[in-house]
Amino acid sequence: MNKKLVKKVKRSFEVQFKTKPLIVFSPGRINLIGEHTDYNDGFSFPAAINKGITLAISKSALNVSRVYAINKEELYEFTTENIKPLLDGGWKNYILGVVAELQNLGKKLGNFNSVFAGNIPGGAGMSSSAALENSFVYGLNDLFELGLTKNEMILVSQKAEHNFARVKCGIMDQYASMFGVKKSALLLDCRTIESKPYKIDFKEYKLMLINTNVKHDLSESAYNDRREVCEKISSLLQISALRDASKEDLDELIGKISDEEYQKALYIINENNRVKQFSEAINKDDIAALGDLLYQSHEGLSNKYKVSCEELDFLVDSAKECPNVLGARMMGGGFGGCTINLVKKHEFKVFKKDIARKFRNKFKKECSVYSVKLSEGTHLVK
Repeated sequence: MNKKLVKKVKRSFEVQFKTKPLIVFSPGRINLIGEHTDYNDGFSFPAAINKGITLAISKSALNVSRVYAINKEELYEFTTENIKPLLDGGWKNYILGVVAELQNLGKKLGNFNSVFAGNIPGGAGMSSSAALENSFVYGLNDLFELGLTKNEMILVSQKAEHNFARVKCGIMDQYASMFGVKKSALLLDCRTIESKPYKIDFKEYKLMLINTNVKHDLSESAYNDRREVCEKISSLLQISALRDASKEDLDELIGKISDEEYQKALYIINENNRVKQFSEAINKDDIAALGDLLYQSHEGLSNKYKVSCEELDFLVDSAKECPNVLGARMMGGGFGGCTINLVKKHEFKVFKKDIARKFRNKFKKECSVYSVKLSEGTHLVK
């Protein structure tokens, strides 16, 4: 949590609305391993981070609700009746979606005033959308005493994304943002929506995120296409999700599905196994195994699931060439965004400078490099 950002949001709110607000911090998330497994009822290893959305919110006596987005310098007013998604609504649809889904649960909301800002880099695969949704559902739940549990709140956030942003996301992003534990990652079972925190000591290594600053256009349609492939193969295997499939099960479909479909399903099966191996490596304090599993994950994402891109592959290949990087992979939905890297602490600045130079020379544009810490989940700021 950034104290300067909290002060900025609080000050902006008090200037505009002349009252003291409730303050909520909702973090972005990283995912150490387990990509695209969440909508297959599988396992993932997300963690909340110390970058996120800060929201100031209070009740309003007016007949409209007002939301001011500091980063966009936009004020949006709406009534809470007959809410529908906006065409090209962007950030507004996440908030409208949360309000609408709360109403669908029969919850009565009054009007409210709010101001928010974030420091999650856009397009970096750190789930700024989940952080935004969670900040509003958490704030509204407290403000109007709706009595929702955290589990119920993340389902509201997920439905807002499905029905208003039109992205059929799994539950991992919302879960990690809501339930994050400081200095820990969560082994998340996406079927039961239960997790076990694993405190991780990366020893002489620390996490580096490298943002390609690119987002290729096909990402949303490709995401939905891959989800359809997974659902098709699950149906052919007569199981509820690929979480229940083995490679032997999949081999029985050879000749009935395309090789491309086979490879995509095989990636999901292998990635689920890698998540379990990752948790075992943490228990054994085997840091080298963690790095190797990151590289394996990227290979599957790039060559089997085919959601990488030239820029991401270049960053991972460059990391492999550096003896001070233990492991790296693309993170997030794909086709741009970030890589996550385990880099030696005392070589962090050197590698940061070197990778930025190599990327600039190759692509004639800049990448962005961040250090992140594992943080606690969505909470009220005192």
